[in-house]
Amino acid sequence: MVQRQVKTEKGAMSVASPWQPVPYRIDRVIGETHNIFTFELSPVGKEPIPAFEPGQFNMLYVFGVGEVAISVSGDSAVRDRLVHTIRAMGSVTRTMQRFKTGQIIGVRGPFGKGWPLQAARDKDLVIVAGGVGLAPLRPVLYYARRNRDQFRRISLLYGARAPMDVLYAEELSELRSQFDWNVEVTVDTADAAWRGHVGLVTRLIDRIPFEAENTVAMLCGPEIMMRLTGDALTDRGVTPENVYVSMERNMKCAIGFCGHCQYGPQFICRDGPVFARSVIGDAMLIREI
Repeated sequence: MVQRQVKTEKGAMSVASPWQPVPYRIDRVIGETHNIFTFELSPVGKEPIPAFEPGQFNMLYVFGVGEVAISVSGDSAVRDRLVHTIRAMGSVTRTMQRFKTGQIIGVRGPFGKGWPLQAARDKDLVIVAGGVGLAPLRPVLYYARRNRDQFRRISLLYGARAPMDVLYAEELSELRSQFDWNVEVTVDTADAAWRGHVGLVTRLIDRIPFEAENTVAMLCGPEIMMRLTGDALTDRGVTPENVYVSMERNMKCAIGFCGHCQYGPQFICRDGPVFARSVIGDAMLIREI
């Protein structure tokens, strides 16, 4: 097995090559919604993949079926467990949805460039997510909660299709109870029990306080949501250089060889998946891309 050395707080250690899947055991399966589920994974052997940064992704491999690129949705401070929230869409992820505790999948990574947490230090942090787009931003929530003193005001805006589609409902409730967090959740269609906002997540931008010239925003969700949210933030004075989006989609190889994730001159897997809006914004307006 090809290995490489990485440095840790306890010194150097050998980890598997990022090009070769490492076996991980499914320790827990959480059904989030009817088509979204979460795996909690632990390495089978002594050669785990390297630690990830919030916003990076792994390639998850189902032996005999194929692999998919999925952002890590766990806490980057927890080194002995990987967490991935996955939406069942294709053959690989639908196969994964049928997996049970104890089964083995392959993992390689991490890949890509993550969220600019250091650039957001000592600034207002605005986090906006739509649907399963909350999963790639979840590590940012963990980091910000653990390092609350690194940021000024923190706001989280989240939109889902319906109350039954809200991800991590208990965690959102916990964050909402924090006096120094602004948390707003909205749904497109409400039921009789829903007491929150109804409508597009972009309508919540005006409800949160931030100093535009001293704000970093992080967005993940459907591209139309990110574009309109970026416009709303820009209208309030946040510069495109300080609005970051995750463009995770259609990634196949994670190294820019196959071309499936080419987005204009950028390769999402190699140059992203996190981009400043000043870099990727014009391409988001081209329908052909």
